[in-house]
Amino acid sequence: MKTNGNNSISEQMIVGVTMGDAAGIGPEVVVKALADPQIRRAAKFIVFGMNEQLCYAADAAEIEPFWGRHQHEKISRDYPYKVVVADYDEYSVPAWINGASKPAGEASLRFCHDAIDAARAGLIDAVVTAPISKTSWHLAGAEWPGHTEMFAHRCKSPRKAMMFAGGPLKVALATIHEALFEVRHKFKIGCVFDPIDLVNSALKEYFGLENPKIGVAALNPHAGENGQFGDEEQRIISPAILLAQEQGINCEGPFSADTLFLRAVQGEFDAVVAMYHDQGMIPVKLLYFREAVNITIGIPIIRTSPAHGTAFDIAGRNAADASSMKAAITTAIQMAKAKKACRLVNATRS
Repeated sequence: MKTNGNNSISEQMIVGVTMGDAAGIGPEVVVKALADPQIRRAAKFIVFGMNEQLCYAADAAEIEPFWGRHQHEKISRDYPYKVVVADYDEYSVPAWINGASKPAGEASLRFCHDAIDAARAGLIDAVVTAPISKTSWHLAGAEWPGHTEMFAHRCKSPRKAMMFAGGPLKVALATIHEALFEVRHKFKIGCVFDPIDLVNSALKEYFGLENPKIGVAALNPHAGENGQFGDEEQRIISPAILLAQEQGINCEGPFSADTLFLRAVQGEFDAVVAMYHDQGMIPVKLLYFREAVNITIGIPIIRTSPAHGTAFDIAGRNAADASSMKAAITTAIQMAKAKKACRLVNATRS
């Protein structure tokens, strides 16, 4: 691979990075992550965002702007830069906004729309999304509660799952953005089977595991104790596991969640399927917060994200840690390379 200078480079993987909510720490973690020379050597980058906010973030962090700038209407794989900002200068988010807002929601929605379209058109090889505010999206009239649902809808994917990777721990969720007391109304065999099936495929395709072993969590304390604390394990989770096993997936459970994650960290399982959002997120963020990555699986494009939110309370203070954003970018590049290698192998075989 030949490179010329810091910004001019021959063909490489191209990663689209959405700036996230302009009032949050998205601009800051994007700038800090891409300022890392090691990150910039690994790929080319198109930032879907607002040049003004990115410049503010760079100034606060005492980082010299290192990117080129083009209008977002002219997305291309042929930019002569390592990093280019596809600038949405028609949007404006006032500096005094330090929380959720309709203007920031409208802008961050547009960044995602265009990044998805660019990925589906083959203009970029992966999408990394900086944090958005679900409240800002709601104020902007979004029909999706978060990135995962939006990406699945825009990609016309009938199935999707949210997967988190941190250290040796990989966790997929059976239910995502559901109120805890509402989980029971959507808790069906399919919503447990799908993440088992999707995480199995993702581990094979993107992480090089030929026969991944998946541990499936119970919903209730002590895995229900044979129906004493709920019968979802018997009615829903066990049948889903059996269905997956019949399709050749190496999965076991349901196991009590209070010990399953420890067993996975110790290497007994390659991934865990958790039944609801916080059941899976608490162990990931407790153990690997700075390096945790959110991955959407089940869609035809690669999408990763840092595993933290907008952190409005520290936005604009140069206090944000870009470690999770760097991990999300690195993971996206690794996944894109694995996907490309898989396509080449399949093309050779055919």
